[in-house]
Amino acid sequence: METSVFHVITVVVLIFIVFIIGVVIADTHRFVIREYYFCASHLKKNAKAVLISDLHNKVYGTRNQALLQAIELAAPDYILVAGDMLTAAKGQDCRPATELLGILAERYPVYYANGNHEYRISLNPAHYGDLAERYESAVARLPLERLRNQSIYLPNVNMAVYGLDIDRSYYRRLSKKKVTVEYLDKMLGKPDKNRVNLLIAHNPEYFKAYAEWGVDLVVSGHVHGGAVRLPGIGGVISPRLQLFPEYDGGLYTEKNATMVLSRGLGTHTFPVRFMNPGELVVIHLRH
Repeated sequence: METSVFHVITVVVLIFIVFIIGVVIADTHRFVIREYYFCASHLKKNAKAVLISDLHNKVYGTRNQALLQAIELAAPDYILVAGDMLTAAKGQDCRPATELLGILAERYPVYYANGNHEYRISLNPAHYGDLAERYESAVARLPLERLRNQSIYLPNVNMAVYGLDIDRSYYRRLSKKKVTVEYLDKMLGKPDKNRVNLLIAHNPEYFKAYAEWGVDLVVSGHVHGGAVRLPGIGGVISPRLQLFPEYDGGLYTEKNATMVLSRGLGTHTFPVRFMNPGELVVIHLRH
């Protein structure tokens, strides 16, 4: 009798392990489409944006054709890139990221703000070699808007798009450096309250500061959905090694601000996603 119970438990455990492995493999190699709506009275007309974040050189189909087809079906007016298109690693091939950006820039207006990986590769050429030079020169040739603590005004919709580029100290593990309104004013200037102000900010942890600064809509990434997601609980761990982070993916509000946080499309270092497939985000901008 005890042997039979042991066999049953063993079989159940093996099935559970196989299930976990299967989900990890599936979620690491697929993406889903999630749609959100943002309404603002200052918008002159309706528009649609696709948010791409944390690609980390991931390729879905030959030359990312599966991803490109999904974007084409969404028929966006704009592409918003929230950083970490490649992974900061010695000898990294940056072509998957630059090829995707090049194809998108030929088809749509693209607004691109750095993530911590783009920022990091420029800091230590002794470690990363010519990766930053190769990547930056390839991106510089593309007809897109690279927003490094800059903004661009889109008069047809009355919207200003800002790109925030914070230094590496704001991405430290185990500790969180404070972002103030004064710091954001210094980096970006003061937002015009007669426009819709959209901020591409890779790190979502500072959403409360962004809201206090006066943003209307923030688009972010960085957290990868918490890597592992538990039903009813959410993401398990952030890149800062914080357990059950406050912001892991989805739609958030703070004061008069809204944040759309992408769970990202790729992985790095530990290529694991569980109950957390890659995510392509479509944002409907509504007057």
